[in-house]
Amino acid sequence: MKAIVCKKYGAPEVLQLEEVEKPVPKKTEILIKNYATAVSSGDWKLRKADPFIVRLFFGFFKPKKSIFGYVLAGEIEAIGKQVTQFKVGDKVFATTGMDLGAYAEYTCLDEQGIIAIKPNNMSYEEAAAIPFGGNTALYFLRKANIQQGQKVLIYGASGAVGSAAIQLAKYFGADVTGVSSTANLEWVKSLGADKLIDYTQTDFSKNGEQYDVIFDTVGKSSFAACKNSLTQTGTLLLAAAGILSMFKGVWLSIVSRKKVVSGVMSETAEDLIFLKKLIERDKFKATIDRDYPLEQIAEAHRYVEKGHKKGNVIITLE
Repeated sequence: MKAIVCKKYGAPEVLQLEEVEKPVPKKTEILIKNYATAVSSGDWKLRKADPFIVRLFFGFFKPKKSIFGYVLAGEIEAIGKQVTQFKVGDKVFATTGMDLGAYAEYTCLDEQGIIAIKPNNMSYEEAAAIPFGGNTALYFLRKANIQQGQKVLIYGASGAVGSAAIQLAKYFGADVTGVSSTANLEWVKSLGADKLIDYTQTDFSKNGEQYDVIFDTVGKSSFAACKNSLTQTGTLLLAAAGILSMFKGVWLSIVSRKKVVSGVMSETAEDLIFLKKLIERDKFKATIDRDYPLEQIAEAHRYVEKGHKKGNVIITLE
């Protein structure tokens, strides 16, 4: 089968298209023929081993897992003897966790993994745009106990996580302010944001507003600015926090009634099923900037690394 193989950390060119052995499902695994995957900010950071701590988890000198890719959408081609939840022919979308492996024509996943039947009103490409941003946004917003009537500010509102967070916060009944660049403001508004802030023109922390929840999806806001713009019992969500911000968050949570949530999110198959139901009720939609064929994945990484994408960048597999 065709797969994108990464044998060393570095620039996008380290991603090479190769022929590799097609996987065979174990007793409790399903074999998925992949039709679409995606490139996220996490993917290019893993490719570059940036930050350096990535090497502690994925390989110090070179990647332990040579086939990257965290999300997929496809059709089940074969199942292990003990699989009971899925059958051959099921159309699914999924995340692969620390095992990665979605940058390939086929992927094996345990049936107990983060897998769900694809929404019936979505293409494979659209379905592949859901799990990364959707699961991440859902995890953090739930940690903030998101409720109707809350004032929520989303920093980095045009990215994969930010665009999902806007839609979910609106679903839960919040009043949403989206922070993005000038070029993306109207698009952010179309996702449901009630108010817009252009970060190139306005510092949100100086507008006199306070928020029940501030969600920094990209790790580019000032911790002090966020802290000062929270209500006395507000929650700061840091989806891409550095070590220093994480320590500051722990301290703020200790010395005040404000709460800071950071670190690695966790996800379940039930999260995907929840998103699927929203999608089929037209309460949540995929956000796709552009798509590339598998052979052009290096160019897709190069584009995502620039940090200006709107929503998701999809990789299609024939």
